[in-house]
Amino acid sequence: MAGSLNKVLLIGRLGADPEIKQMVNGKSVARLSLATSQSWKDKNTGEKKEKTEWHRIVVFNEGLVNVVQQYLKKGAQIYVEGQITTRKWKDEQSGQDKYSTEIVIQGYNSSLTMLGGGNSGGGIQNDPNPQNNMEDSSQVPNDMDDEIPF
Repeated sequence: MAGSLNKVLLIGRLGADPEIKQMVNGKSVARLSLATSQSWKDKNTGEKKEKTEWHRIVVFNEGLVNVVQQYLKKGAQIYVEGQITTRKWKDEQSGQDKYSTEIVIQGYNSSLTMLGGGNSGGGIQNDPNPQNNMEDSSQVPNDMDDEIPF
């Protein structure tokens, strides 16, 4: 269909260490669990409320998989650009069809950028040697309490 766009932009924190798996073709894939949160103050009670959404991120780019494995840990804050994909699979125990919605990072229209800690920007894109512009994610603060109203 002409005139359509499938692009997802997310900023969030990893809820677990990345999971690296080998595919049948011998290449590696990284799976990330990314949390995005929004907070607000309840107008009636004045109580602070928060809602967290969890996103499955799948990285197919071999160079990025290596960087993810080496530098990203639970709690790291990242920015991702990718495409949303829903895949269908069959549950072996029940035989029922199951569906997974994922953000896929693959190809030239995708990127993953580490945020926080250091001052180099830490961009990881589909670069043949992405290790050259990495920063230490261990310095990422875990405090997400800010007063930004959106």
